[in-house]
Amino acid sequence: MTSTSPKSPKSPLATVTGALCFVLTVGGASGLLYEWLGWIRFMGFLRFLAPDGYEIYSYIVMIALGLAVGVAGDTLTRRDRA
Repeated sequence: MTSTSPKSPKSPLATVTGALCFVLTVGGASGLLYEWLGWIRFMGFLRFLAPDGYEIYSYIVMIALGLAVGVAGDTLTRRDRA
């Protein structure tokens, strides 16, 4: 028997990709703000992923990777619903 409810519960994959997308995107953006403006670090644990001397490039890659993970998770979630 299949459920005909308009809203099905969110899959675990969608939850994980959404959280990873948020952490990478917001962490990368806050890292860039810290490097450029000296503002407070919001997600400071991500600085351990950035090699010395390449912080700005690393934060840009984190933002791009976070957006890519979000799009991939959304695509997989939509595929599951169809």
